[in-house]
Amino acid sequence: MTNATMALTELAEKGADIDVLRQMVQFMAQRLMELDVEGRCGAAYDEKNPAERLNSRNGYRERTWDTRAGSVELKIPKLRQGSYFPEFLEPRRTAEKALTAVIQEAYVQGISTRSVDELVKSLGMSGVSKSQVSRLCGELDERVNAFLGRQIEGDWPYLWVDATYVKTREAGRIVSVAVIVAVGVNTDGQREVLGLKVGASEAEPFWTEFLRSLNRRGLRGVKLVISDSHEGIKAAASKVLKATWQRCRVHFMRNALAHAGKTQRRMVSAAIGTVFVQESADTARAQWRSVADQLRDKFPKLGSLMDEAENDVLAFMTFPRAHWAQIYSTNPLERLNAEIKRRTNVVGIFPNDASIVRLVGAMMLEQNDEWSLNRRYMQLEGLQTLSDTAPTRLSAVAR
Repeated sequence: MTNATMALTELAEKGADIDVLRQMVQFMAQRLMELDVEGRCGAAYDEKNPAERLNSRNGYRERTWDTRAGSVELKIPKLRQGSYFPEFLEPRRTAEKALTAVIQEAYVQGISTRSVDELVKSLGMSGVSKSQVSRLCGELDERVNAFLGRQIEGDWPYLWVDATYVKTREAGRIVSVAVIVAVGVNTDGQREVLGLKVGASEAEPFWTEFLRSLNRRGLRGVKLVISDSHEGIKAAASKVLKATWQRCRVHFMRNALAHAGKTQRRMVSAAIGTVFVQESADTARAQWRSVADQLRDKFPKLGSLMDEAENDVLAFMTFPRAHWAQIYSTNPLERLNAEIKRRTNVVGIFPNDASIVRLVGAMMLEQNDEWSLNRRYMQLEGLQTLSDTAPTRLSAVAR
């Protein structure tokens, strides 16, 4: 247990995102108090158990708990007989570290309920059984799974999909698994995280099943799928969604510049960049072919790459101009993936796929809530023209 505690303390000292940590501290502290009071009363909240009841609840009192993750608002249960005050609220850093370790153990790593129980005891509380710890994890899993399995309503003309890799244990080995995320924008201009899946690779069957699962939940009206250059995504998008595929322009430029020497990359980048300042799809295509021909003699592989990638890189130009800046690349997902990597790096190696879904799913739930409070992500101009059901909605409004 000493080694486990040391490892968890080191993990806690690495830190985590402050907002997420503060919410996790609040949730875990509140649940620990509820479980502790449940044990002292001999019955759960609102449970009728007069034979075994030892005490009764008498409301709550509010208390602000100042932690290194920020101020946390707690509701401390009151008892009809005697008083109750959780010892972990004492201003001592060791207890706070232990509570952080409990949170990261139960909610981030999803391992060893026995060690969670011992760490809770180190807070001076009565301890938490394996079943109680499992229930705590189950509550978070229930929220995450409800979010990831919710019905998708309306039309979603734009869909960004991308993957990042994390390490997990599998049959005694440490392996890398893909964590794929799908983000969509609906015809109201609102952005949401639509799906998450963990798998062994980014092969076409994996992407196909993922997109089909989105369809089963109600995804419809997808006109453009934006991703990096991965044949599995491209094939799955065409087969399952019948949508156009946009090859991320940023990723394409990286691929293109790899075919030029270091001293020539600025010139090549500027030449290809002239394509993207054109006012229409037709002039952009003409400029693309002109640039490809200019570069072909000196960079034959680059010329061939441009011939092959033209339709996919310029696909966004057949959509409303007001949306071009947001749909030509996977940039809307890059920041999200960076956050996933930063937070999963705190864990290092996950014990199983379920713990990955627990952490990343909680992050996506939080991000989705944040987006819902922001102004619409995309201009409404042109979005209604991309909706399969726009005429029905418009006529309904007219009535």
